[in-house]
Amino acid sequence: MAVDNDLYDQLSWWDDNQPFATLEAFTPARFTYFHDVLTTRLRLEPKGLRVLDVGCGGGLLAERFSRTGAQVTGMDPSGPSLEAARAHAREQGLEIDYRQGVAEELPFPDGTFDLVYCCDTLEHVTSTDRAVGEAVRVLKPGGHYLYDTINRTFRSKLAMIKMAQEWKSVSFAPKDLHDWNSFIRPEELYALFRRHGLDNQETIGFASTRPQLELLKDMRRRARGEITYGELGRRFGLGVHPKDTSVIYAGFARKAA
Repeated sequence: MAVDNDLYDQLSWWDDNQPFATLEAFTPARFTYFHDVLTTRLRLEPKGLRVLDVGCGGGLLAERFSRTGAQVTGMDPSGPSLEAARAHAREQGLEIDYRQGVAEELPFPDGTFDLVYCCDTLEHVTSTDRAVGEAVRVLKPGGHYLYDTINRTFRSKLAMIKMAQEWKSVSFAPKDLHDWNSFIRPEELYALFRRHGLDNQETIGFASTRPQLELLKDMRRRARGEITYGELGRRFGLGVHPKDTSVIYAGFARKAA
């Protein structure tokens, strides 16, 4: 099964009744973790930092970082997604520099950004090696790379492919949104980091805080049209799970000074 990245040209990013609303509902947990890494762990003040969002989509995380005072540039190959991102940023009074391009070939000089993050993107690129290499190239020495992606495990195949995409009674994502073979094991990602001069500092997992049976019931309610995609995402209650990296995992790495 191949990933259909054209889906990002066809679906709305900011509509609670559209599938990407589940991503919007996951955004607070992701941003809370990354903001804590920056401010508590690294003792960095986000205001004024030059930040690159690789695979920004409709601007879900870009807007969160922009509200901290960071100077955010968002990159994405999808023109319609960028149009939605620009329109929503204008509505929110946010200044974000959105540009069209791919993770494997970033149109910026070496050492441009203080921070680069890549979320829900590495499992969609044509070359993970080039995507990581380009991110490191545009990072300043001593800069940090934040990431989240999906592990390639039996559990991720069940959760992200079978349940999320294929089983109609519970599915909530487009059928070809993800390909299990494109998921990345942490040790594979660490090897790429080492190759390109990144030192991984931490890896954590994201998991639901609710009982699995309750989640299945909510997924069935969504499939029957009783609740929206956004409401389903909010009911997942996604949060940091320090040890469970079996499905979604995240972390941060540092470029050598």
